[in-house]
Amino acid sequence: MTVQIGQPAPLLSVSDWVQGEPANFDQLPGRVVLVEVFQVNCPGCFLYALPQAIHLHQRYADQGLSVLGVATAFEDFDKNNLNNLVRLAEKGEVVGETLLALSQRGELVDGRLPYRIPFPLAMDRLNKRGDTMTDDDILSFIRARVPDFDQQPEAHQQQIRKRAQHYFQSLTYRAETFERFDLKGTPSHILVDRHGVLRDCAFGAYPELEARVQSLLLE
Repeated sequence: MTVQIGQPAPLLSVSDWVQGEPANFDQLPGRVVLVEVFQVNCPGCFLYALPQAIHLHQRYADQGLSVLGVATAFEDFDKNNLNNLVRLAEKGEVVGETLLALSQRGELVDGRLPYRIPFPLAMDRLNKRGDTMTDDDILSFIRARVPDFDQQPEAHQQQIRKRAQHYFQSLTYRAETFERFDLKGTPSHILVDRHGVLRDCAFGAYPELEARVQSLLLE
């Protein structure tokens, strides 16, 4: 079932909390909750999304905001995993493309982040993917991302279908929180109000996020 803005948020599904106390929407009544969903091997997550989340935590935690970080994985499973999340939380170590990008920008100190992520961190629950994707599942996936799919020539539709099939065949795991909130990639931001209602679910850069948090804190 697809999540709906304005409806009660489904609970996060995580396998491990590697930092901070375990938390979920039903355990944070009266708090606005921002969930920063990222991948360890995701340069953009560390260049702008996580610093933004840290800023919001530092500025608004005393005003009723709870920030949670959930590391997910929909690719590069050799890097986007629990072991590397633990290394990040405990030592500030980054890997893969994140390490390369931050090193090139001079944003690491002795190969590590110069700051500590201050809010709780968890690993999305990953399940081995079985051969469960039906043709209808693949079509739904495509139509959510290619709005004019049904208006495309038949030959082009077939090409898109084949690419989608290959994509799913290449996946090893399904990430429960990532799929539960129908996220499109990382970084993504899940925003839940004081009553546990889902108010926003956005992918990519989100310059309006602070204004959205402020408005929810005032409600």
